[in-house]
Amino acid sequence: MTDSVFVLNGPNLNLLGLREPEIYGSDTLDDLAARVEDKAKALGLELDLRQSNHEGHLCDWLHEAQADGAKAVILNAGALTHTSLALYDAIKSIRTPVIEVHISNPAAREAYRHKSYVGMAAMGSIAGFGTFGYELALEAAARL
Repeated sequence: MTDSVFVLNGPNLNLLGLREPEIYGSDTLDDLAARVEDKAKALGLELDLRQSNHEGHLCDWLHEAQADGAKAVILNAGALTHTSLALYDAIKSIRTPVIEVHISNPAAREAYRHKSYVGMAAMGSIAGFGTFGYELALEAAARL
């Protein structure tokens, strides 16, 4: 196992700062990446940050995290959280711990967001703390 952590962002997270800022805040994905990189350095972790609007990429990257011996994966699967059995299966198929992150709190939103296939397979979930949730997830990953 290495001290690397994959931070995987799913569909529409490339639009952070533009898409519904009243829900997701004004930080861009680049702003988030800079803060998460700083936090990782402080914790002695190496990061591999990625974003894709495609479900298969996320599955491939979960498999890659396992193959590379990553310490953990932090995953914000966006709307795929609520629909993707493929991500559920990919998480269940690897030994690498997965920490689910959501910027908003899905449980406080529309009913269709209450079910999380990612959360059913992940080690744990952090939601509702804005982009600070990624830093909390890094703290958790560092303690694994």
